Amino acid sequence: MTLSVLPEVSPESVGLNPERLARLSAVMARQVEDRKAPGLSLLIARHGKIAYRDFIGLLRPGGPPMAEDAIFRIYSMTKPIVSVAAMTLVEEGRLLLSDPAAKYLPTFAETKVGVERNGEIELKPPERPVTVLDLMRHTSGLTYGFLGLTRIHRMTHEAHILSQDRSMDEHMSVLAGVPLLRSPGLAWEYSHSTDVLGRIVEIVAKMSLGQLLAERIFAPLGMEDTAFHTPTTKVHRRAEPFSMDSTHAANVDTVDATAPPRNEFAGTGLVSTLGDYARFSAMLLGRGALGGVRILSPRVVDAMTTDHLGARVIGQSPLLEPGHGFGLGFAVRLELGGPTALGSVGEYKWGGWAGTGFWISPRDSMFAILMVQAPDFRDNLREIFRNLVYAALD
Repeated sequence: MTLSVLPEVSPESVGLNPERLARLSAVMARQVEDRKAPGLSLLIARHGKIAYRDFIGLLRPGGPPMAEDAIFRIYSMTKPIVSVAAMTLVEEGRLLLSDPAAKYLPTFAETKVGVERNGEIELKPPERPVTVLDLMRHTSGLTYGFLGLTRIHRMTHEAHILSQDRSMDEHMSVLAGVPLLRSPGLAWEYSHSTDVLGRIVEIVAKMSLGQLLAERIFAPLGMEDTAFHTPTTKVHRRAEPFSMDSTHAANVDTVDATAPPRNEFAGTGLVSTLGDYARFSAMLLGRGALGGVRILSPRVVDAMTTDHLGARVIGQSPLLEPGHGFGLGFAVRLELGGPTALGSVGEYKWGGWAGTGFWISPRDSMFAILMVQAPDFRDNLREIFRNLVYAALD
């Protein structure tokens, strides 16, 4: 992995304690020894310099050692990338956050809110339409089927939105036919919102999502291994978990990602590497620019990484931790007290189903990335990593 735009320096030169970083490596190695994951990759950058990298365990069960260029399924860490792509269209005046989803996907004009009473669903008109802003901050009223036990959750699960058996437009029609949990703008509910956003981005840009991401983000930043599938020439580099059972049961992933998919899902579909995501993170910490390449304007990045929920929007999912709001594609930490893990006010972050995670702390001029394939232990691994990174700050 080469990151020529990010020089590597000694940890102490950027305020990181080497002894505490050694403890971080040792603790994460124990997680591998305890079979929480076959292996993992770690990176910390501060003040524009990489100060720590480690590669622990195996690339896959029974496989070779974890490699610097390992390719990981990043699942929901796709969402921040697609959100950045959408905001490049906003910068050009081609897309507005206030645009109704139905402007691009007419079937959403008929979407109703479902009120469940005595096992039956009563359909009511929403108080207002779903907007692009709702899709970016997860206040659309949509949900994921695996996040609850209501009839609407079951209907979402049974719709198999991530299946490759239908076209993307067919998926959008099916999703628009599932009742919303509540009217748009009232609550944060993690959902298929970004999948809808991705389809809107394709319509506005008049190209596939993969093409747009490649042209506007991947190629300019040198993210050579980030894509919606792993080519056969790179499959030997792909990290694998001990089991995909829970992933398949939740309908989170229905393909093996070794061939170009029929549909490029904006919420879950990308694979990436530690180095590629470091470039993306460095661009964000640079307020939209990296190595002379500008992806977004500084003010747009500031808007994306600011809380857009406020007290008027309630959080309905445990995936939005206490003490956090949500911006345009990222959770945003609002206070030190409340969250169970260490952190800094103003940091923004997100993670993926298999345990990958990243956060960016402007206050500390730092970002950190965890790459792993361990869906059954994702929360535990991310919290340990976060605590020990912050404990290493002098």
